[in-house]
Amino acid sequence: MKKSPFFALTVVLLSVSTTLAQAPAQQSEPASAPQTPAQQSEPAPQAPVPTQAAAVPAYTPKYHGDPARCESEFTALAYMRGVMRAQMLFNKHYGRYATSLSQLVHTGNFTQRMINPDRGDYTAGFKGKTDSFVLTMTPKVLDAQHRSFYATDDGKIHADETKPADAESPAVETHHW
Repeated sequence: MKKSPFFALTVVLLSVSTTLAQAPAQQSEPASAPQTPAQQSEPAPQAPVPTQAAAVPAYTPKYHGDPARCESEFTALAYMRGVMRAQMLFNKHYGRYATSLSQLVHTGNFTQRMINPDRGDYTAGFKGKTDSFVLTMTPKVLDAQHRSFYATDDGKIHADETKPADAESPAVETHHW
């Protein structure tokens, strides 16, 4: 595989920045008189290093009208859209909805890997009947940044930050397949 000159420049810049980050800061100090052996063995006093709380960067919406509040919500909502789209395509092709996630494999962009209900910070729940389905995304920690989600065959995704979402929860997205 041939690497571009840009790749080589990037590698060089990364190694220089890593070296600079690891090198101790050099301060110019006035020349001082030679130290005695006793003075040479004592370590120089270190200035305290200021500590900063690691700030969590604010979520940047991925598109106009993005209802997500964090990256994991964005991923959970994307998964829901994928399942809902696959269900709509399945219904269009077979005249009914899939009753299990495994039936949706290879429908639209739904893959074998998507059957796994563990979706990172969320757990997917699915109940399918031939005439309807319910899809839920439950966060492992329910808070304002990790809401629970609920969707059915009506194309609406509902969200709630205080309890498991249901049909009565406010809709955050509506799809017209």
